[in-house]
Amino acid sequence: MPISTCVFDAYGTLFDVSAAARAAAAEPGGAALAGCWQALSAHWRAKQLQYSWIRAITGDHADFWVVTQDALDWSMEALGLQDPALRDRLLKLYWELGAYPEVPEVLAALKAAGRRTAILSNGSPEMLDGATQSAGICGLLDAKLSVESVGVFKPDARVYGLVGDHFGTEPGDVLFVSSNGWDAAGAERFGFRTAWVNRAGEPLDRLPGRPDWIVDDLTDIPKLAETA
Repeated sequence: MPISTCVFDAYGTLFDVSAAARAAAAEPGGAALAGCWQALSAHWRAKQLQYSWIRAITGDHADFWVVTQDALDWSMEALGLQDPALRDRLLKLYWELGAYPEVPEVLAALKAAGRRTAILSNGSPEMLDGATQSAGICGLLDAKLSVESVGVFKPDARVYGLVGDHFGTEPGDVLFVSSNGWDAAGAERFGFRTAWVNRAGEPLDRLPGRPDWIVDDLTDIPKLAETA
């Protein structure tokens, strides 16, 4: 079945979630982060995901910006960083995350081939607007789909269903791309063709769904969409 639509997770897939802590550490006055920005970034991302899963299970939904702030607060406390100004700066930078270098070219190639492109993300609509505008890729996307439409985080099947609701596609028409192994697994179980972007060289998650492809970055996504 030909791929008509390529759908991307946002954070960690299109946008570099380490960029906020890395940039803050390099700024004047960022000495407190110089030796621990990697740890802060790792804690922040891990707690962000953990809190989203727990909220999905318990039904205590809050938008992703609330989850992002809660995760940062935990991470800063864990590292002994008690600096309201640093907190404010990190949160501001999160709205300005840069895209990975290959992202514009990949999206442009998909569009040139006649494929529709979209984001499907836990991020709130406002967060996705900020990130895509900052990265300069708004014109390369046909849709920015947020879990706020259904009020539950991934990997709930209702989230993946937003793609068909918006585009009128069957699951097999869609190539879903994520840097999160659990997300690729959830999408595969839903019926999407899936590519896991394994930038860190991690082991495959022991979950029921398995990605159709494992890639190091997004460069080969247009080719995979063509040959799927």
